[in-house]
Amino acid sequence: MKLLLDTHALLWALARPGELAPEARRRLQDPGNTVFVSVASAWEMEIKRALGKLDAPSDLSEQMQRQRFAELPVHLRHIQALKGLPSLHRDPFDRLLVAQALADELVVVTRDARIRAYPIRSIEC
Repeated sequence: MKLLLDTHALLWALARPGELAPEARRRLQDPGNTVFVSVASAWEMEIKRALGKLDAPSDLSEQMQRQRFAELPVHLRHIQALKGLPSLHRDPFDRLLVAQALADELVVVTRDARIRAYPIRSIEC
């Protein structure tokens, strides 16, 4: 299974894995699954860190490597997938995660009901 972590799921997976639902935690730990982190999430975290709204890890790349999380760049196909999305969510970072999930057939790990309202596969964290 190919999983895509929402930003809050990423933060919990790195710093507070006990916050994750048992199924989400099990899926993230399964070596048969690939866990992706979008660069959009890293960008969102950095913006919020710079504004003083988030205590984001300064060593995100190293932490991702330790957890076996793979970096997911933003490609043109992801931007093209935004065109067909209904306006269920106004957050541009979350909309990009949905587009990435649709374009690359990823299962989104999220607690956000607005993300789960899109026609994507998801696991509640």
